[in-house]
Amino acid sequence: MDKLLEDLIIREWRMNKILKHTLLIENEMGLHARPATAIAKLLQNFQSKVTFSCNSLTIDAKQVMDILLLEAKKDTILDIKVEGLDAEIVLKQLLDAFKNQFRRK
Repeated sequence: MDKLLEDLIIREWRMNKILKHTLLIENEMGLHARPATAIAKLLQNFQSKVTFSCNSLTIDAKQVMDILLLEAKKDTILDIKVEGLDAEIVLKQLLDAFKNQFRRK
C-alpha cells in the first residue's frame, strides 16, 4: 500500500473515532439549566461532535437549549455519543463532570 494512502487512512480513522457511553442521571433535579450550561460550555472547547439521546430524542450536546429539550429527570438513562479526534478526552471530562459536579442529591 502506498505510504501516503496509508497515512490518509490512519488519519481518517483517528478523526472518526466514535465512543459511546450510557449513564443514569442521579441529580435530584435532573439535567436542569445549571448542568446543561456547564456541559455546553465544557464541550465548546473540543472539536468532537457530542450527542445525548434519551426519551426517543437525540440532540447536540453543545447547545444548552437542546439539552434542556431532553427533559432528563432523575433516574433517566442518558446515551452519550462522542465522535471525533479528541473523543477520548471529551468523554473522560464529560463523565468526570457528571460524577463530580452534577450528582447533588
